[in-house]
Amino acid sequence: MSSRIERAIRGIQPNGEGAGHGSARERPRQVGPLPDRIRHRFPIFENRIYINSCSQGALSDSVRAAYENYLEDWDERGAPWDYWVEKSEDARAAFAGLVNAAPDEVAVTTSVSAGLSAIATGLRYARRSKIVTTDWEFPTVGQIWHAQELRGARVVHIDADGAGELPLDRFEREIDDDTAIVSVTHVCYRNGARVDVPEVARIAHERGALVVLDAYQTAGSLPLDVEELGVDFLAAGVLKYLLGSAGLAFLYARRDVVERVWPTATGWFADKNIFEMDHRDYSPAPSASRFQSGTPPIPAIYAGIAGIELMQEIGVADTRKHVNALNARLIEGLDELGATVVTPRRPKRRGALVCVRSDDAPELVRALGREGIVTSDRDSNLRISAHAYNSTDDVDELLAALERHKKLLA
Repeated sequence: MSSRIERAIRGIQPNGEGAGHGSARERPRQVGPLPDRIRHRFPIFENRIYINSCSQGALSDSVRAAYENYLEDWDERGAPWDYWVEKSEDARAAFAGLVNAAPDEVAVTTSVSAGLSAIATGLRYARRSKIVTTDWEFPTVGQIWHAQELRGARVVHIDADGAGELPLDRFEREIDDDTAIVSVTHVCYRNGARVDVPEVARIAHERGALVVLDAYQTAGSLPLDVEELGVDFLAAGVLKYLLGSAGLAFLYARRDVVERVWPTATGWFADKNIFEMDHRDYSPAPSASRFQSGTPPIPAIYAGIAGIELMQEIGVADTRKHVNALNARLIEGLDELGATVVTPRRPKRRGALVCVRSDDAPELVRALGREGIVTSDRDSNLRISAHAYNSTDDVDELLAALERHKKLLA
């Protein structure tokens, strides 16, 4: 590969300097209210009401075009790996800009599972054996941490209280001098509740523990700043509110903790010099790239860049404001129906997701689907997750449909 690509992989600019914080390319902001200025870019709204972004973002014209561009590049160029590796670096820089990190603090992975596994296998549990997590985590998170019990780790789960919150005093009690890492979700995928991450990070760091945040349910729906959050690691994918597709995720790793973790789940793109092609050595990169693995997921990278750029164009802060207003209207309408809203009422305590108790959530999802409304369910709850492209009419039509299927509400 060319020296230009070598520089790209190492996060070095042609002048020899590393890229700085917030280096993602910013597109000009469009004028006009949400969702009027962007809804036409999502063809699904021609025949359905899509309000299920907690599962997957709606397909945009730009993401569809990105896949077409990938196929055209493959067809016209043959095997343009120099160009494709540059695309991977573009994705790294784009995500770094979203979370206020430097590109060399970001690993490009195929999933949150891959990034988290690299961290989990890179920790040693002899001196500090305890892993503190919560009952709000996505299954992959708990499963990866419990797999470390085979290596001497001890996993402790913090339960929610009767009000459906994770009280900070429970973190205070569980995080101690034996804690190696604290693993929390930003927003629970089952109930939409949000964790007070900066306070959890403060408690953990006071006791010498690392903190990893699963931000899959907030990336793209909530402005993220790793410095304000105070976390050591942050994992997120592009499938949901970042409007990309499956197969691409990122792991932020704070620069001064990177070399404390030596992953045993690894691959050649994690090496300090992938061009040596040395199969007799393990020398991970001194940057966040050490948490990578094998060949980058090139097709998903095309789509991921398109999705991130579209969200930059729309504006994450504007999206948060818009969705908060939609959710206020939604919750008011659910109250009028006598529904049981299990998501916290205060906007600061929830993400974009609103969950409603149901006597038969899968059947309620199917009933709404038959009326052209796309939602999802988890844990006996109907999940309703608006995004920038949703309108007040979407909310009102959903509420009218729930009125018709009121017998399925708990």
